[in-house]
Amino acid sequence: MQKIGLFLIAILTSAISFSQCSVGEVEVTMVVNTDDYGYEGYWQLIPTGNACGTGTIAEGGNTAVGCSGAGLQNQTPGGYANNQTFNEGPWCLLDGQQYDLVYTDDWGDGGFTFEIYVNGYQIETFDGIGLGATFTFTAQEPPAYDLSVFKSNLYSYVEIGNYNLNAHVFNGGTTTITSYDLNYTVNGGAINTHNVTGTSLANYMDEDVAHSIPLNIPTNGVYTVKIWADNLNSGNADLYNLNDTLIVYVEAGPGRPNYLDGYINASVTIDQVASSANSVNDPTDLDFHPVLTNKELWVINRGTENSGGSTVTIYDAGEPTQTSVYKQDGNAWHFMSLPTGLAFSRNGNWASSPGVYDANHNGGAAFTGPSLWSSNMGIYAQPSGGNGSHLDMLHLSPYSQGIASEDDNVFWVTDGYTNDIVRYDFAEDHGPGNSFHGDAIVHRFSDDAIAKDPNNVIVSHLVLDKDKQWLYVVDHGGQRVFRIDITTGADMGGTPNYPMNEPIAEYAEYTGYTQELVVSGLDKPAGIDVIEDRMIVSEYQTGEIIIYDISTIPAVELERISTGLNSVQGIKIGPDGRIWFVDGNSDGVYKIETADLNVNELSVDINVYPNPNAGSFMVHTGTLIEGIIEVRDVNGKLLKEIEIDGDSSEVKLDVESGIYFVSISTEKGRSSVKKIYVK
Repeated sequence: MQKIGLFLIAILTSAISFSQCSVGEVEVTMVVNTDDYGYEGYWQLIPTGNACGTGTIAEGGNTAVGCSGAGLQNQTPGGYANNQTFNEGPWCLLDGQQYDLVYTDDWGDGGFTFEIYVNGYQIETFDGIGLGATFTFTAQEPPAYDLSVFKSNLYSYVEIGNYNLNAHVFNGGTTTITSYDLNYTVNGGAINTHNVTGTSLANYMDEDVAHSIPLNIPTNGVYTVKIWADNLNSGNADLYNLNDTLIVYVEAGPGRPNYLDGYINASVTIDQVASSANSVNDPTDLDFHPVLTNKELWVINRGTENSGGSTVTIYDAGEPTQTSVYKQDGNAWHFMSLPTGLAFSRNGNWASSPGVYDANHNGGAAFTGPSLWSSNMGIYAQPSGGNGSHLDMLHLSPYSQGIASEDDNVFWVTDGYTNDIVRYDFAEDHGPGNSFHGDAIVHRFSDDAIAKDPNNVIVSHLVLDKDKQWLYVVDHGGQRVFRIDITTGADMGGTPNYPMNEPIAEYAEYTGYTQELVVSGLDKPAGIDVIEDRMIVSEYQTGEIIIYDISTIPAVELERISTGLNSVQGIKIGPDGRIWFVDGNSDGVYKIETADLNVNELSVDINVYPNPNAGSFMVHTGTLIEGIIEVRDVNGKLLKEIEIDGDSSEVKLDVESGIYFVSISTEKGRSSVKKIYVK
C-alpha cells in the first residue's frame, strides 16, 4: 500500500485548478512509477468497455509496445526512463463514470505502478504484473469519511489460547482521521471496542493498530472474526460501507506434539509415503502446510540446472485417502534452479533456496537467491507472463544450501558462496510474475563460516525455534550444528562482504551476535528440525537420524535411528509428531513409525496460556477429563500437582524465572508435555 503524506497531498491539491472542468466533471491525474526497465511499459486511458486503441483519452510510455506488444520481448527503446516517477494529466472526466487503464509490458514481467487521483485525492493504486492488465476505476471524489480494515495478524490456523489482535486500517476518505473505534466480534458474540486517539490519517494513509482486548480462542474449531472501525473523529459515520468490515476465518487445532522420546530404545518401521510413481525425483526437502489438520505435505525436487526444480504436494499425507499433485513453474529454470530447501510461513506462502551459482546460466556474475511462492494452486505454477508465478526473488546468495521461516515473508538462508547466514525480509510480495524487489531488507550474519558440500549434493539446512529465537544451522563442511540468537548482533556499517546487485530498501552486515556450538563430530549432516527441547539431525550417507536433548548445550545424543538408506536430506517433525524425511537416491518420502509412540499417550492436546507468564497460567484441555496437572523443572523434579477442574484449570507457581514443563496424568496415560516460561 502506497502512503501519501500530507505534504504531497497539499502539493497535488494546490497544483490542480478544478475550475477548468465543466459542471458534472472531475479532474483526474495519474502518477506513473516505473521499474528497472521503463522502456517495457505502455498504458492507455479509455472509457470502460472499449478495446485498447478505441476512444483513447490519453496514452503514455513506449508506443512501440502499444496495445498488442505484451510479452513479445522486442525491447524497443523509447518511453519512460527507469525507476522514475511521472505525473500525467490532468483530464476532465465525467463524474461517477468508469474508465479503464490498459497496461501492457513488453517483457511480460510487469513492474509499473499507477496512482489515480480525483480532485487531488488518491482513489486507487494499481500494480502492473506479468503481461499487464486492464484496471477499472470510477472518476469520483472520495467521500469525506471512509475508513476500512483490510488486514489483520490472524492466521488461518492457530492453537487455542489468547491472541493480541493487530489490524491494518486505511483511510480512503478526504477527511484526516484523528480518532476512531476499532471493534471485533468472535462468532457474532460480544463487541470488543478499542478507542484509537492521537492518530493523523490523511487521505490514502494507513496504520497498524494493536487492539487492547486479547482475542480468545477457547476450543478447537472454526471461528469467524469480524473486525471494523466506526465512530470516526468522535461521532461521524463511515459514508462508504462496502469496505468497512474485514472477516477472517480462523481454524483452531492442535499443534505439533513432541513424541520424539517415543523413538528412544524403540523398534521402528520406515514407511514409504511417496516415490517416483508420485513424481518424486531426487528430493532435497519437505515441509507441511501451516494448516496442520490438512496434512498437506510439500516435497521439492532438485531437477537440473537448466530445467529447474519442481514440487509434489501430497494431500492427506500418510492416510489411505492420500493423493498427490506434481507441479513445475514455467520459469523454474531461473526461480527454482537446483533447489536445496523449502520452508512454509504461517501466512501460507513458502520460499525455496537455489543451489545454483547463477540463475541466469549465462556464464556471467552470480545472480541468484531465495524465491517466494504462493501455496494457492490457482497461482503457483500458473502462467502469469514472462516471469512465471513466483511472488518475489532476491539475488544475494549463490549456492544457497537451505531455508527456514521466521514469520510471514521473512526467511533465513544458508549462503554456501559467502559462508554466511542471511536473513531475507521480502516485505510485501509483488504479485505473481512481477519483478519489483525494492522494499526488501537483507541482513548478512557473517561471524560464522559455514562450508557447503563441495560437490553440491548434500544440503545444509537450518531451522528457527520461534519461541526462543534461536536459529539452528547445519554446517555440513564443519561437521557440526551451531545456533545463533537472532535478537543479538549489530550492523557493522560499511559495505557488506557480498555486493548489492539490485536496489533494495536495506542491506547490511551483522556481527557480534551470540552463537553457540550445539553438537560437533558429525559425519555428513544435512537436515534438521527442532521441537521444544528436542532436535533431530539427518546424516546423509549413513542414513541415520539422530535425536538430541537441547535443554542443555552442548546437546546430548539420545538415539540414532537407522533408516537403511544412504542419501537422507531434509527431515521434518510432522503434525502427527512423527519424523518425516526425504531420500535422494531412492526418490522417496518416508515416515518413521513405532508402536511405542501411541503407548499411554492421551489423545487430548493441552494448551497453556499465557506463555510466558509471571507464575500464574491456565491449563486448557478442550474436553472434560479427570486427572492431575503436573509441573516439573528442567531436571524433572515434580514441583506441583493439582486436580483438573473441568476443562480449564488455573495453576499458580512460586518459583524463580526459568523454564518449566506442564503435563496431565490420568489413569489412561499422560498428555504431551508443554514448556512454559516464567518471567
